[in-house]
Amino acid sequence: MATDARELPDVDFLFRLADAADAETLPRFRRQGAVDNKLEAAFDPVTEADREAERAIRAVIGETYPTHAILGEEHGAAGEGALRWVIDPIDGTRAFISGIPVWGTLIGLTVEGRARIGIMSQPFTGERFFADGSASYREDRTGRDRNRVRETTALEEATVFTTTPRLFQGRQRDNFEALEAKARLTRFGTDCYAFAMLAAGQVDLVVEAGLKPYDIVALIPIVEQAGGVITTFAGGRAEDGGDVIAAATPELHRAALEIMNR
Repeated sequence: MATDARELPDVDFLFRLADAADAETLPRFRRQGAVDNKLEAAFDPVTEADREAERAIRAVIGETYPTHAILGEEHGAAGEGALRWVIDPIDGTRAFISGIPVWGTLIGLTVEGRARIGIMSQPFTGERFFADGSASYREDRTGRDRNRVRETTALEEATVFTTTPRLFQGRQRDNFEALEAKARLTRFGTDCYAFAMLAAGQVDLVVEAGLKPYDIVALIPIVEQAGGVITTFAGGRAEDGGDVIAAATPELHRAALEIMNR
């Protein structure tokens, strides 16, 4: 049975979750804390801030919605059901440990597998990008504005973001370089902040590879409810992660997909 949209948590609850995470991440930002590596053959950093922020988010969810399922990057999956919270306590841990404020806390809710609401909190800049199920917003110290994507339809006029071109291997790398060559401007290294900027009308295209669900679930409604398009390279829903393209317009999305799938 489908879950009625009126049963979804409201924006105030999303902000409660973000507040709980901010209380753990912000005091540790630029404080030279210990960094652990989750991989033996490469560098995949995790910090105390990652672990404690996720614990704080899960505690608030558990107190208010004890029947909801949860999937978090640091503490795994718990529970089952139609409603599942998907958490990345610090998306962009490399930026976090480098003192660069383009990381964010991602918290999204899926209903029967589809991302419906989500928030990206960046406490150092005081920004929150969020979607309430019908619209996408940006809030900072100056107030709240509705997000709207740009109307860019041509790659030649587009600003393209990706975390790093090293995400792409073999033919994908060649295809991304072809996309970059056609675009007006390409920038790197902004993780979740790039998707937020797309929703806010500052960026036209975000291309990423190898995402996990907790990297993208919160961002899907923020982009879609701002009028953007976000799918896998195969054109399907992106809730399970994978290789993902987000675009300001359907025309730009089609053009990017065509190049990335050559």
